[in-house]
Amino acid sequence: MPGNATPVTTPLSQTVPGLSAGLCNASFEESRVVLVVVYSTVCVLGLPANCLTAWLTLLQALQGNVLAVYLFCLALCELLYLSTLPLWVIYIQNEHRWTLGPRACKVTAYIFFCNIYISILLLCCISCDRFLAVVYALESRGRRLQKTAVFISACVFVLVGLVYYPVFDMEIEKESCFEPMRMNEKIAGYHYARFAVGFAIPLCTIAFTNHRIFRSIKLSMGLTAAQKAKVKHSAIAVVVIFLVCFAPYHVVLLIKAATFSYYRGDKVAVCAFEASLYTVSMVFLCLSTVNSVADPIIYVLATDHSRQEVSRIQKGWKKWSAKTEVTKLTHSKDSEEMHFPMALADDCALPPPVNPPGLQPAKWGSAHTPERLVEETC
Repeated sequence: MPGNATPVTTPLSQTVPGLSAGLCNASFEESRVVLVVVYSTVCVLGLPANCLTAWLTLLQALQGNVLAVYLFCLALCELLYLSTLPLWVIYIQNEHRWTLGPRACKVTAYIFFCNIYISILLLCCISCDRFLAVVYALESRGRRLQKTAVFISACVFVLVGLVYYPVFDMEIEKESCFEPMRMNEKIAGYHYARFAVGFAIPLCTIAFTNHRIFRSIKLSMGLTAAQKAKVKHSAIAVVVIFLVCFAPYHVVLLIKAATFSYYRGDKVAVCAFEASLYTVSMVFLCLSTVNSVADPIIYVLATDHSRQEVSRIQKGWKKWSAKTEVTKLTHSKDSEEMHFPMALADDCALPPPVNPPGLQPAKWGSAHTPERLVEETC
């Protein structure tokens, strides 16, 4: 099961049927139903939500929107991760037996590991970019560039990818896929680092920037009370969702590391404690995947601008479909009139070609500036 494994190269020497020797006799069955239901639900809801988000943010990015670059990268990251969830559902349903081979296991686990922290760092980038656009609107004008956003996003992918690359050098047990290993000093230190760098610092960044955004909007004289309340609720939602999705699992990692330090490596005591936390740890790790559904809703799909754009595209497709039908009927009519060229010579004009909606991004939303998107998504 992904998330509790750590990129170290020490193999486990013993296995027990149905259990991993590194699990301290923890039971898989207690968390099976919850994991299958949550992973399946997240996959079903997350795929269409992130596909739509990727499409909308791509259109905005093509118009020069800086914030849309981060949102588009986040949607792509989530889509890649969501595509692996069916494999984990099959693995869990198959009583934690991996049948696709070690290479597929490592690739799937690598995507799983990277997604959590790429998402967290991109969320920090989104909050910082909105912070600059709202709190330092005049000072940042002309300095918030798309090429900078692309460079930062690429650095996030490369950095996290390099950190988790040792996954491919790990030795895994036969028929299992990255089940949690018994705690040692190296794993404990890794858990401390994940909590501090991968959770605590990003949480402080997101909380600080959203607080400043709300305070700046609150002092604005150009917004109504309803608009200010909307910004407040949005800022609160961003922080709360981050806490709900990522805090429980990282707190468990911290507790595991602290317990190892407290017992000073006593294998029996640490093993007993880890066994008691296994189910909780798996459920909290599963909870972090809900972020893949929450992010597109909070940052893109819940905004008035995005709802209007979805409605516009839907109406545009209906209009285009209707015009296409008219064109087909006209073609059919013209074919029949070929038998009467002299009588119907004036009725052979065809309508001009019709382009599907959404394929002309330069015209879409031309009145919408990046600052407007920031205001709507705050």
